[in-house]
Amino acid sequence: MSRSDRLFSLGLDNQDRLNHELGGGIPISSIVMFEGDYGAGKSALSQRFAYGFCETGRSVTYLSTELTVSGFLDQMESLGYDMTNHLLNEQLLFLHADLDTGGALRGNDSNRPDLLSRLMDAKAMWSADVIIIDTFDSILRNDPKFDALVKKDEESKAALEIISFFRDLIPDNKIIIITIDPSTLDDDALGPFRAVADVFFELQMIEVGNDIRRQINVKRFTGMGEQVGDAVGYSVRSGTGIVIENRSVA
Repeated sequence: MSRSDRLFSLGLDNQDRLNHELGGGIPISSIVMFEGDYGAGKSALSQRFAYGFCETGRSVTYLSTELTVSGFLDQMESLGYDMTNHLLNEQLLFLHADLDTGGALRGNDSNRPDLLSRLMDAKAMWSADVIIIDTFDSILRNDPKFDALVKKDEESKAALEIISFFRDLIPDNKIIIITIDPSTLDDDALGPFRAVADVFFELQMIEVGNDIRRQINVKRFTGMGEQVGDAVGYSVRSGTGIVIENRSVA
């Protein structure tokens, strides 16, 4: 298998330089982790990845804990990523994890279902080439079993069980992408995910005057295509989406 055959291209080579900056794509059979505080760009980058994968013919499952399907489509359109046809063609499966109003993945507060178990049992969700969970820490924090283990200081036990499930899936040439806000979980929960992620991006945001600068810090990139730098500066623009910047965050 050639190097390019081991990668899923992020596409959009005529629109932005993200695929080039990340070495030509993401290695198949990888666990990818986006870590960053609120506003760092985790969702925007996830949405860019989803659109690029769909545009290059890959099937994508996108699970959002924040957006409904209409909100997702509106958000994507505002970034210049029209996902309507991909959704209608069933190339994209979009799922909304309603954690706040007693929706499908969460019952009432007195009888919450086991979110992680239900997630793992949802076979249709894992059939795509790429599975994106945005934001994964919200799933963890709202799962009663995980919450109980946190109270016993055994959250790493639950993390390792989830990681084992992911590892069983990805030999089928899939990519699993999770986004995590590190301010919502302690290091015992985060540590196992940081340790096993094949591709680990830390997203950073800093305000410089009236300007907001964002940067992808490449903490780990196993199986990369072309050489990838330690940092990629980018911005998020209405109607354009992700734009790669030459400057880095100071």
